[in-house]
Amino acid sequence: MTDGGNSPLIRIIRDSGETALAEPLDLGARVRDLRKARGWTLEQAARQAGLARSTLSKIENGQMSPTYEALKKLALGLEISVPQLFTPPSRNQINGRMAVTKSGEGAPKATATYEHELLAETLSKKRMMPYRARIRARGVEEFGGWVRHDGEEFLYVLTGVIRLYTEFYEPIELRRGDSAYYDATMGHNVISVSPEDATILWVTSLS
Repeated sequence: MTDGGNSPLIRIIRDSGETALAEPLDLGARVRDLRKARGWTLEQAARQAGLARSTLSKIENGQMSPTYEALKKLALGLEISVPQLFTPPSRNQINGRMAVTKSGEGAPKATATYEHELLAETLSKKRMMPYRARIRARGVEEFGGWVRHDGEEFLYVLTGVIRLYTEFYEPIELRRGDSAYYDATMGHNVISVSPEDATILWVTSLS
């Protein structure tokens, strides 16, 4: 609909029954921003909303107009109301978030090759996952194949010496103070080549 001029408007019926007019916005971009603000991948957001990943992807990219039922599912999954899907975020909104993890108080998560200590575990909807890892593996054969996952990854060697194997690069040894930043969808493995288990700080993006 229009306001009688050239600017299209969206009519929103609030829960109270009151009708309001909102300036148009890019629904796909709005949904994408809401999803990323929660630190969710497409798969996670689609599962949360009860929609197919392909459907959500098409909505975000403006390739389809969602039905009202789909809008309700999206709003429910994002824990907002339907009108909020069409309401631009406040430009003055400030989100102050912080989490402190004291030494040795991270959430432990052990695997056959790594011993992780998850940091900032109490902070929900993070955009990155920081953790301290003790590298147990001494050979790439212990992994049974490449490790791959969404996002990008940064590692910083805290103690010992590691060898970083990647799918498209030659293996490289990294010592205390060395770091690497790489695409985590590329196959990668890390082993310790020092007598003791090496320790590293790992930061993985969740976008």
